[in-house]
Amino acid sequence: MIDPITAVGLATSAYNAIKQGVAVGRELQDITGQLGKWGKACSDFAFAEEQIKNPPWYKFKGSDTHSAIEIFAQKKKMSEMRKEIKNFISFQYGPSAWEEVLQIEAQMRKQRKQEIYKKEEFKRALIEWTVGILLVLAGIAGLALVLYFMGRNQGKW
Repeated sequence: MIDPITAVGLATSAYNAIKQGVAVGRELQDITGQLGKWGKACSDFAFAEEQIKNPPWYKFKGSDTHSAIEIFAQKKKMSEMRKEIKNFISFQYGPSAWEEVLQIEAQMRKQRKQEIYKKEEFKRALIEWTVGILLVLAGIAGLALVLYFMGRNQGKW
């Protein structure tokens, strides 16, 4: 599973590179790679946030308050980065450049969903089904064992 803290860390490093690139007057095409990394990290954070909000049934939840506060703080940080990147790019290259950034971000999100998130969801479903089947089999085996000992105690076996 993708960790939201890691995603925010990646987004922060890409954000700092974008900020430096804009400060030295690089062209938008020169910072596209960093924008792509930032977009991937934002997408990963959103996916991780969704996974934390909807944990698998077999996992015991930790402190809901701690998770909620952590996600809230990280979400605010990501929002501030987005706002600053928008301001940098719109000021430096014009409002149409921000539209280009949004297109890059949408493309990254779509690509990540097709490649990585589907694999994560498949892995999660596989684990859930495996654990569920093992629990059902353990229950059936336990019931059979109880019935066996009851029958043996009554002299039927």
